[in-house]
Amino acid sequence: MKTYPLESIDLETAKNFQFRMTDAITKAFTGKESLTRGDLGVVPGLNKPVSTWKAEQAIAEFFDAEAAMLVRGSGTGAIRYALFSVLKPGQTLLVHKAPVYSTTETSIRMLGLKTVEADFNEPDDIRRVMKAHPEIRAALVQYTRQVPEDRYDMAQVVKTIKECVDIPVVTDDNYAVMKVRNIGTQCGADLSCFSTFKLQGPEGIGCIVGKKNFIDALVKEHYSGGSQTQGWEAMEVLRGLVNAPVALAVQAQVTDTLADRIRQLPGIRDAFVANAQSKVLIAEFEKPVARQVLQEAEKLGALPNPVGAESKYELAPMFYRVSGTFRKEDPGREERMIRINPNRSGPQTILRILEQAMAVCSG
Repeated sequence: MKTYPLESIDLETAKNFQFRMTDAITKAFTGKESLTRGDLGVVPGLNKPVSTWKAEQAIAEFFDAEAAMLVRGSGTGAIRYALFSVLKPGQTLLVHKAPVYSTTETSIRMLGLKTVEADFNEPDDIRRVMKAHPEIRAALVQYTRQVPEDRYDMAQVVKTIKECVDIPVVTDDNYAVMKVRNIGTQCGADLSCFSTFKLQGPEGIGCIVGKKNFIDALVKEHYSGGSQTQGWEAMEVLRGLVNAPVALAVQAQVTDTLADRIRQLPGIRDAFVANAQSKVLIAEFEKPVARQVLQEAEKLGALPNPVGAESKYELAPMFYRVSGTFRKEDPGREERMIRINPNRSGPQTILRILEQAMAVCSG
């Protein structure tokens, strides 16, 4: 199968990301403030903890954005808030012609939005659809691949949309942040959304970066004290953003080096790298043994499911079924394919677990 995984940053670039994120923190916080767990509550004049406000400033600087906002609800919550900020119920959203990520589909229904599809892999199709549907008021572009054959470039998609009509573009940057050189807003989009839990941060905190007018409007709507990201959570977000780039670059190196080695194993039909949604290895078996291999791999130490998809808790490699969007396109993939995410493990650990699990299934 031909796939088009995103190009991961190399280790040197990842180190530079770490340095730049730390530099942004030093501009927002004093040294003493950096050594605290942050404050709590709704500070008069800010309606949020001071440390949360400062963390948002540091994040905005790192991503070359006008503003940033930490929200509850993780990546899903960030996307939901962003769509709310650019659209009204009943308005039309442009989406890729592919299965929409399940929680995003739920958000679209909750907000009462209509959708129109265009094939983002084909700029001419975007132009055709935009011309045929002048009612489109915003676009949502997922950075990672929704189906294995996706090959579109984020910057090109955003540019094509805005050349047709300058509508707000929201990007779902989950599984791409700190792995690629530029997030959606750095490619011309208006708002980028992602989960900080996927970046070694705390549970349940999402982030929106981008245009100040949209984020300021969200801050006004997001006034409840119980909705605020507390200081200790904001500080954990920053620590995760500092630590994630190098760890993820090493993970990408392991992923890229393993496909050929797995492809040579007896019982393997194919192996390739794909963004599903994380950049992972997809192993395809000659026989429909995927379920059994996953059961045996767990006994050998592999994680049987994600916690936050590359969260701080996920150290061992994950052996898991292929993603929902991949299964939706071809249900048979669940019987013959698995995805492997190295997390913090090395190649030998993954090969050992896979070979031993396959040996039990074939024996």
